[in-house]
Amino acid sequence: MEKLFRTSPDLKVIYVLVRPKQGQTLQQRVFQILDSKLFEKVKEVCPNVHEKIRAISADLNQNDFAISKEDMQELLSHTNIVFHCAATVRFDDHLRHAVQLNVTATQQLLLMASQMPKLEAFIHISTAFSNCNLKHIDEVVYPCPVEPKKIIDSMEWLDDAIIDEITPKLIGDRPNTYTYTKALGEVVVQQEGGNLNIAIIRPSIVGATWQEPFPGWVDNLNGPSGLIIAAGKGFLRSIRATPMAVADLIPADTVVNLTLAVGWYTAVHRPKSTLVYHCTSGNLNPCNWGKMGLQVLATFEKIPFERAFRRPNADFTTNNITTHYWNAVSHRAPAIIYDFYLRLTGRKPRMTKLMNRLLRTLSMVEYFINRSWEWSTYNTEMLMSALSPEDQRVFNFDVRQLNWLEYIENYVLGVKKYLLKEDMAGIPEAKQHLKRLRNIHYLFNTALFLIAWRLLIARSQVARNVWFFIVSFCYKFLSYFRASSTLNA
Repeated sequence: MEKLFRTSPDLKVIYVLVRPKQGQTLQQRVFQILDSKLFEKVKEVCPNVHEKIRAISADLNQNDFAISKEDMQELLSHTNIVFHCAATVRFDDHLRHAVQLNVTATQQLLLMASQMPKLEAFIHISTAFSNCNLKHIDEVVYPCPVEPKKIIDSMEWLDDAIIDEITPKLIGDRPNTYTYTKALGEVVVQQEGGNLNIAIIRPSIVGATWQEPFPGWVDNLNGPSGLIIAAGKGFLRSIRATPMAVADLIPADTVVNLTLAVGWYTAVHRPKSTLVYHCTSGNLNPCNWGKMGLQVLATFEKIPFERAFRRPNADFTTNNITTHYWNAVSHRAPAIIYDFYLRLTGRKPRMTKLMNRLLRTLSMVEYFINRSWEWSTYNTEMLMSALSPEDQRVFNFDVRQLNWLEYIENYVLGVKKYLLKEDMAGIPEAKQHLKRLRNIHYLFNTALFLIAWRLLIARSQVARNVWFFIVSFCYKFLSYFRASSTLNA
C-alpha cells in the first residue's frame, strides 16, 4: 500500500481484507497502520490517503470469507487487480488450519476473481521454499503427489487425530506444513485460474527494507528479526548452522517492487501461461550464514541492544551469534540458574520457558540455515529488461546492487528502532551491559570447565597424569624464563 500510494497518488481506492478484532473497528486498525513512520512520505504526496483505503471485514477461515453481500458486490464490481498476500506463515501450524488459509482460501479467492468483470491481473504470493525438497528449483509450478482438491475434501471430515497421523506422510520430504500447503496453493492457482491473467511470486526469506521508504524498516519477528533480537538481548549465544550455506535473504521493498512490476506486466502483456517469478538473492548476490553472522556481530559492537533485565547479574548468557554447533544444555543452564534466582527473590520464573520457546524456534529454522538452494531467475530477469530505465529505478528489484554490510547494519538498527522501539541515546549504557554479559559468560564457562576438570581428575588416573605433566611443564618453562632473565641482566 505504501509504495502504491507513494508512486501512484491518483489511485482511486485500495480494498483491504481485514480480519475483525475485538475492541477495534476496521477503520481504527487501518488508522493504526497509517500512523506508523512507514507512511510519513506517503502523507506528503497523498494527504488524503486514509480516504483511499477501504477496509472490508473478512475472515479466511469462513466460507466466502464472511464478507457481507454489499461489500462483496462492491469488490466484484470495482476490482482491477488482486494481490493475494494472505497466508499463515507458522511452520508448525496444524495441517487443517494451514490447508484452510493457504489452499482453500486461495481456491475461494480465485472463484471470487472469476466473477470480477474489470479484473486485469491476479498476483499470488507464494514462497521460494514451496519446493524446498528439491536442490534446483525452476520457475514452474511443480505437481503434488496428492491433488489439492482431495486434501481440501479430506480436511472437512477427518478428525485431528487422523490428520496428525497422516501429516508426515503427506508432507513427505518437506520440513513443515507451511511449505507443503504453499506448494498446494500454487497448484490450485494453476488448475483453477481459468481465463484469469495470473502470476506467482516466490520470495525467499523476507527481511527489513533496503532503501524504501527508508533503510531498515521492519515490523515483525519473522525471518532473522527474532534471532537478531534474541542474540542482541543476550538470550541466544549460538545457533547450529552451516557457515557456507547461502542465507537467501531478500529485502521487503525488493519484494514489493517486484510484485508491483509483475502486476503491471501481467495486466498489460497478458502472458498465455501462468508465469512464476523467483524473488531471491543467492543466485545473483550470495551471502552465506557465516558472513552474515560476523556482520551481525560487528554491528552489535557498534549498536548494542538495551539490557534484557535491569539487574546487573540477571542474565547469564551472552550476545554472540555464531555458526558453531550449540548444545541445548549450554542454553538452558543459565536460564535455570536465573529462574532459581527469581524464586529466591519471590518472583515468577520465566527464563526457562522463554529459552524453551527460543530453542523450539531454532529447531524449526534449522532446516533452512543448514541448506542451500539454486533458484532460476529467467522470468525475473526478463521482467527487469522489459521495464523502462525510469521504472527500473523506481521499482528496483536488482539485488546485485545490494551491499550486505550496509544492509545488515541497517537491519539491526531497524530492529532496535522500529521493532523494539529503543532509544538510540541508550547505546553507551547498552555497551556497558554488553561487556558485563561477556564477562559473565567467560566466568561461567571457566567455572564450568574447572568443575568438570576437577571431577575428571578425581576419577581418572590418566587425567591426573596429564595434569601433572602440564604443571611440571609450566614450572620448568617459568624456571627457564627466570634463569634467562637473570643471565641477560
